[in-house]
Amino acid sequence: MEDDKGVVQQCDPSCSSEQNLHGGVGEAMEVAGRRKRRRGRSIKNREEVESQRMTHIAVERNRRKQMNEYLAVLRSLMPSFYVQRGDQASIVAGAINYVKELEQLLRSMEVEKRLKRRADAAGVASAFAGFFSFPQYSSFFPNGGGGGGGSGNDDNSSISHSGAFYCNTDEIENQTATANIEVTMLESHANLKVLSRRRPRQLLRLVAGLQSSRLVPLHLNVTSIDPIVMYSFSLKVEDDCRCTSADEIAETVHRMLIRIEEETNL
Repeated sequence: MEDDKGVVQQCDPSCSSEQNLHGGVGEAMEVAGRRKRRRGRSIKNREEVESQRMTHIAVERNRRKQMNEYLAVLRSLMPSFYVQRGDQASIVAGAINYVKELEQLLRSMEVEKRLKRRADAAGVASAFAGFFSFPQYSSFFPNGGGGGGGSGNDDNSSISHSGAFYCNTDEIENQTATANIEVTMLESHANLKVLSRRRPRQLLRLVAGLQSSRLVPLHLNVTSIDPIVMYSFSLKVEDDCRCTSADEIAETVHRMLIRIEEETNL
């Protein structure tokens, strides 16, 4: 019994040493594994940072390349004396000055075009002056206004002191419905003369409007000299027509022309 106990007591120290050895090895392996994981993470982080840096460099390089291409195109579009130096600021400043001068040139050309159009309209309209005696509505011939309610354009008109035809070019340009309208009646028949600017489908709309107002066209004569056109209608006034006088017919036609112009400008 004593020997057995002695053996047991002798075995205890060796067993504990083996356990300590295994435990130490396990701890060392765990520590080494942690170091490897940390080292792997740090390497991965460095790779991501380097990749982001290279991407940023590539993006910046492309941006500069594109900007240089734009500046080269911009410089080629304007005369060389607008750019004193080849740097970015000089090119942009020269382009701004060049655009400003182009805007001024465009405005002057638009003014010249309007003046030419007004002069052409005045010259063409003068050829029709003798066709109107007492127009109810007078936009082209302010000195020939009749007694109708639509002759209020006389206030803004210019009258020739010699009694001849005179055309107010500003008025031609700005009239709500640029037209001369003269209506004469004899019993149930009316003669209608209209002088206005040419507009798309104007005659078709005018005829349709007359028919809807129970003013039936019996005869039509059209005389045109761009950009002016004159219509001469011979109308049959139906019994159920609401227009019973020349002034009322002129007013109805004037409203038609205003409507046609508004629809054309839409």
